[in-house]
Amino acid sequence: MKRLALFAVILAGVLFAATASEFPRLGAVDSAPSRHVSPDYIQGSQPQTHTPNFVTSVLADYRGFDTMFETTVVFLAGMSCFFILRALRRRGITEVYYYRHKPTGVVLAMLAPRRMSPSSSCFERIDADWTPQDMVVETMCLFMVPFIQVFALYVIAHGHYSPGGGFQGGVLLAASFILVGLSRDLRTVESLLTEKTAILAAAAGVCLYAGTGLLALVFGGNFLDYGAYASLFGAAVPAARSMGILIVEIGVALTVMATLVTIYKLVSSRGTVEEGL
Repeated sequence: MKRLALFAVILAGVLFAATASEFPRLGAVDSAPSRHVSPDYIQGSQPQTHTPNFVTSVLADYRGFDTMFETTVVFLAGMSCFFILRALRRRGITEVYYYRHKPTGVVLAMLAPRRMSPSSSCFERIDADWTPQDMVVETMCLFMVPFIQVFALYVIAHGHYSPGGGFQGGVLLAASFILVGLSRDLRTVESLLTEKTAILAAAAGVCLYAGTGLLALVFGGNFLDYGAYASLFGAAVPAARSMGILIVEIGVALTVMATLVTIYKLVSSRGTVEEGL
C-alpha cells in the first residue's frame, strides 16, 4: 500500500507539473473566470440571492451542491479515520490504571478490569504518560473555552451577512473541545462529547444540509432553493433565503466540529479513546 500510495503521489505530481503552464496567472484579468464567472457572482449576488456577503452566496447558493458534498467528504474522512484507527478491545480485559490521590498527590497503580474507577472522590484517574498538573494552564484554558464557543456561534449565525460560516464556526467549536483535552485530559472531552454523540452529530449535519434542500422541493422550489421557504416562515423571500442559509451553516458546523473532535480523539489516543494528549 505504501508503494502504491507513493506511485499515486508521484503520478499526480507529474501530471500537475505538466499542466501547470496551462493555468492562468494569479490575478490575471484576462482569464476566463475573471471575464465571466467572477463579475456575475459579484454583481448578481445581491439581486439574485439576497445575500449581502457574496462569498457566502457563492458557497451556499451558487455552489450549494459543491458545498454539500464538501461537507459529506468531511464526514466520510472522519468515518474513515474511525474505521482505520479505532482500536476495539475485548470487554473485561485487565489492565494497569493510574490514579492520583488528590489530598496528598500520591500516584497509585491499580490492576483492574477495563474502565473501572475508584468510588472515592479523593482519587483522580491520570494517564500512563502523566505530566504534573498545571493549575494556571488548566484554569486559563477553561476560562477561554466559553468565549471561544460564543464567538464560534457568532461566526456561524452571521456567516451569511459577514465573513464566517459553518466551516469556520465548526473549527472554532472543535478547538474549544480540543483545548479542554490539552489542558485536562481526553476523558474530560469524552464526558463532554462522547464518541457516539460526535458520530451522530456529524451524520446529522450532513442530513440537515441535504434535508434543507429536499424540503425546498416540497414547497415547490428547486433543490436548495431557500426562497421556497417564504411560505413556511411567513416572511419575505430575502428573509427566507437567510434562514435557509443559516440552517445549512448549522449543518456544516455540526459535521466539521464533530469530525475534527473525533479525529483528535483517535489520533491522540492511538485509537483507544481512553487516554492521550
